[in-house]
Amino acid sequence: MDEGTYRVLPGDEETWRFLDRETYETVAVRRDGHDAPVADLHPGYLVDAGLDWGSEEPAVRTLSVQRPTLYTYVADADPVFEVAESLWEETRAAGDGMNATQTYNTDNAVNGVCYVFADSGQPSIFDEFRTGARPVEPLVDRVNDGPDEPESREVFVLDPVDGAFTVVTITLSKAGRFAETMRETYERDRPDEPLV
Repeated sequence: MDEGTYRVLPGDEETWRFLDRETYETVAVRRDGHDAPVADLHPGYLVDAGLDWGSEEPAVRTLSVQRPTLYTYVADADPVFEVAESLWEETRAAGDGMNATQTYNTDNAVNGVCYVFADSGQPSIFDEFRTGARPVEPLVDRVNDGPDEPESREVFVLDPVDGAFTVVTITLSKAGRFAETMRETYERDRPDEPLV
């Protein structure tokens, strides 16, 4: 049995994609038919899992949620919030391919980080983030790389309707005001989380 730490990514209706945190390789894992409660996972969860490769598809024998971070993917995102739009304009004017800035709440306290990436290829950067071909992990690790124990975050990956760029926004507080505003803006309900 292979034991490792994985980031749960969306697959299709029947599978998750487990991104190995060491190798950044992904494996498709069926959502049902395991000894562990795989069906109750959500994209973004960081899990410790034991995978049994005794058959063609891996069976999850052990599973524990290490950090219940949530990843939300929004295709055809409209509107793009002001900070991301301004950052994209700056990035494009400078001729750069990516850029980042901190976001602030109304009290001028940092509540997140916003990244923009120029997008002109196929597959799109949005799709690569969704499948794990381009991991979001380094961005999340950078936010977590502080003196305190890393917390659960919410990560929003947006594909604006014009398709010119991709936005990754990491909210510092899971279920905080910024995360709730993002969910309201893009009409994404907060999921039930029986494993947390």
